[in-house]
Amino acid sequence: MDRLLLVLGGVAIAGIVAALLSRGRQAAPVSNTHTIPRQLNRNDFDGTTRPWLVAVFTASTCDTCAGVMERARHLASSHVSVQELEHSSEAALHKRYGVDSVPMVLIADESGAVQRAFLGPTTATDLWASLAELREPGTVSADCNLGETTFSSD
Repeated sequence: MDRLLLVLGGVAIAGIVAALLSRGRQAAPVSNTHTIPRQLNRNDFDGTTRPWLVAVFTASTCDTCAGVMERARHLASSHVSVQELEHSSEAALHKRYGVDSVPMVLIADESGAVQRAFLGPTTATDLWASLAELREPGTVSADCNLGETTFSSD
Protein backbone atom coordinates (compact mmCIF):
# COMPACT_ATOMS: atom_id res chain seq x y z
CA MET A 1 0.00 0.00 0.00
CA ASP A 2 2.89 2.34 0.82
CA ARG A 3 4.41 1.70 -2.62
CA LEU A 4 1.12 2.53 -4.31
CA LEU A 5 0.89 5.83 -2.42
CA LEU A 6 4.48 6.67 -3.38
CA VAL A 7 3.81 5.92 -7.07
CA LEU A 8 0.58 7.94 -7.06
CA GLY A 9 2.35 10.81 -5.30
CA GLY A 10 5.15 10.74 -7.89
CA VAL A 11 2.66 10.74 -10.76
CA ALA A 12 0.78 13.67 -9.20
CA ILE A 13 3.99 15.69 -8.76
CA ALA A 14 5.07 14.92 -12.34
CA GLY A 15 1.66 16.08 -13.60
CA ILE A 16 1.87 19.34 -11.65
CA VAL A 17 5.41 20.03 -12.91
CA ALA A 18 4.35 19.31 -16.52
CA ALA A 19 1.34 21.63 -16.20
CA LEU A 20 3.49 24.44 -14.79
CA LEU A 21 6.10 24.05 -17.53
CA SER A 22 3.53 24.06 -20.32
CA ARG A 23 1.95 27.24 -18.93
CA GLY A 24 5.06 29.21 -19.77
CA ARG A 25 5.04 28.12 -23.42
CA GLN A 26 2.83 29.71 -26.00
CA ALA A 27 1.39 27.60 -28.74
CA ALA A 28 2.87 28.17 -32.16
CA PRO A 29 0.76 30.60 -34.15
CA VAL A 30 -1.49 29.11 -36.78
CA SER A 31 -0.56 30.27 -40.25
CA ASN A 32 -3.39 31.50 -42.40
CA THR A 33 -1.20 32.28 -45.37
CA HIS A 34 -0.32 29.85 -48.10
CA THR A 35 2.19 29.79 -50.91
CA ILE A 36 0.68 30.21 -54.36
CA PRO A 37 3.20 29.89 -57.18
CA ARG A 38 3.24 32.70 -59.73
CA GLN A 39 5.32 30.92 -62.35
CA LEU A 40 5.38 27.29 -63.48
CA ASN A 41 7.89 25.56 -65.71
CA ARG A 42 5.58 24.14 -68.37
CA ASN A 43 8.09 21.34 -69.03
CA ASP A 44 7.20 19.96 -65.57
CA PHE A 45 3.65 19.30 -66.79
CA ASP A 46 1.78 17.46 -69.53
CA GLY A 47 0.39 19.22 -72.59
CA THR A 48 3.23 21.65 -73.26
CA THR A 49 1.92 22.25 -76.79
CA ARG A 50 -1.42 23.56 -75.51
CA PRO A 51 -1.60 27.28 -74.70
CA TRP A 52 -3.29 26.81 -71.30
CA LEU A 53 -2.53 24.57 -68.33
CA VAL A 54 -4.88 23.81 -65.46
CA ALA A 55 -2.72 22.23 -62.74
CA VAL A 56 -4.72 20.71 -59.89
CA PHE A 57 -2.64 19.97 -56.78
CA THR A 58 -4.39 17.34 -54.63
CA ALA A 59 -3.79 14.76 -51.91
CA SER A 60 -5.38 11.35 -51.44
CA THR A 61 -6.23 12.29 -47.84
CA CYS A 62 -8.18 15.38 -48.96
CA ASP A 63 -11.94 14.83 -49.20
CA THR A 64 -12.51 18.06 -51.16
CA CYS A 65 -9.80 17.36 -53.74
CA ALA A 66 -11.70 14.69 -55.68
CA GLY A 67 -14.63 17.03 -56.35
CA VAL A 68 -12.36 19.89 -57.40
CA MET A 69 -10.47 17.60 -59.77
CA GLU A 70 -13.71 16.28 -61.25
CA ARG A 71 -14.86 19.85 -61.96
CA ALA A 72 -11.48 20.85 -63.41
CA ARG A 73 -11.28 17.75 -65.62
CA HIS A 74 -14.10 19.14 -67.81
CA LEU A 75 -11.93 22.12 -68.82
CA ALA A 76 -9.65 19.91 -70.94
CA SER A 77 -9.67 20.64 -74.67
CA SER A 78 -7.32 20.96 -77.61
CA HIS A 79 -6.24 24.31 -76.12
CA VAL A 80 -6.28 23.39 -72.43
CA SER A 81 -4.26 20.72 -70.65
CA VAL A 82 -5.64 19.60 -67.28
CA GLN A 83 -3.34 17.66 -64.98
CA GLU A 84 -3.83 16.32 -61.47
CA LEU A 85 -0.75 16.40 -59.25
CA GLU A 86 -1.56 14.11 -56.33
CA HIS A 87 0.86 14.61 -53.44
CA SER A 88 2.00 11.02 -52.91
CA SER A 89 2.91 10.53 -56.58
CA GLU A 90 4.00 14.11 -57.35
CA ALA A 91 5.61 15.16 -54.05
CA ALA A 92 8.60 16.66 -55.85
CA LEU A 93 6.38 19.11 -57.76
CA HIS A 94 4.45 20.01 -54.60
CA LYS A 95 7.78 20.79 -52.95
CA ARG A 96 9.29 22.60 -55.96
CA TYR A 97 6.33 24.96 -56.19
CA GLY A 98 5.85 25.34 -52.43
CA VAL A 99 2.33 23.93 -52.45
CA ASP A 100 1.40 23.67 -48.77
CA SER A 101 -2.40 23.42 -49.05
CA VAL A 102 -4.73 21.42 -51.26
CA PRO A 103 -6.79 21.50 -53.31
CA MET A 104 -5.05 24.20 -55.31
CA VAL A 105 -5.96 24.92 -58.93
CA LEU A 106 -3.56 27.00 -61.01
CA ILE A 107 -4.40 28.27 -64.48
CA ALA A 108 -1.19 29.11 -66.34
CA ASP A 109 -0.60 30.51 -69.80
CA GLU A 110 1.80 29.14 -72.41
CA SER A 111 4.79 30.82 -70.74
CA GLY A 112 3.88 29.23 -67.38
CA ALA A 113 2.74 32.48 -65.76
CA VAL A 114 -0.04 31.70 -63.30
CA GLN A 115 -3.00 33.84 -64.33
CA ARG A 116 -5.56 32.51 -61.85
CA ALA A 117 -5.34 30.49 -58.65
CA PHE A 118 -8.00 28.80 -56.55
CA LEU A 119 -7.28 27.48 -53.07
CA GLY A 120 -9.80 25.19 -51.42
CA PRO A 121 -13.18 24.16 -52.78
CA THR A 122 -14.24 25.90 -55.97
CA THR A 123 -17.20 25.70 -58.28
CA ALA A 124 -17.28 24.58 -61.89
CA THR A 125 -18.79 27.97 -62.74
CA ASP A 126 -15.80 29.83 -61.27
CA LEU A 127 -13.33 27.60 -63.10
CA TRP A 128 -15.15 27.86 -66.43
CA ALA A 129 -15.65 31.63 -66.15
CA SER A 130 -12.02 32.27 -65.20
CA LEU A 131 -10.68 30.25 -68.09
CA ALA A 132 -13.16 31.81 -70.52
CA GLU A 133 -12.16 35.32 -69.43
CA LEU A 134 -8.47 34.52 -69.78
CA ARG A 135 -8.91 33.00 -73.22
CA GLU A 136 -11.26 35.72 -74.44
CA PRO A 137 -11.18 38.90 -72.31
CA GLY A 138 -14.56 40.57 -71.90
CA THR A 139 -16.43 37.27 -71.75
CA VAL A 140 -17.25 37.72 -68.06
CA SER A 141 -18.78 40.87 -66.58
CA ALA A 142 -16.21 43.05 -64.78
CA ASP A 143 -18.25 43.03 -61.56
CA CYS A 144 -18.37 39.23 -61.44
CA ASN A 145 -16.44 37.71 -58.51
CA LEU A 146 -14.88 34.54 -59.85
CA GLY A 147 -13.82 33.26 -56.44
CA GLU A 148 -10.15 33.09 -57.33
CA THR A 149 -7.23 34.02 -55.13
CA THR A 150 -5.76 37.30 -56.27
CA PHE A 151 -2.11 38.27 -56.16
CA SER A 152 -1.06 41.46 -54.43
CA SER A 153 1.08 43.73 -56.52
CA ASP A 154 4.78 43.76 -55.66
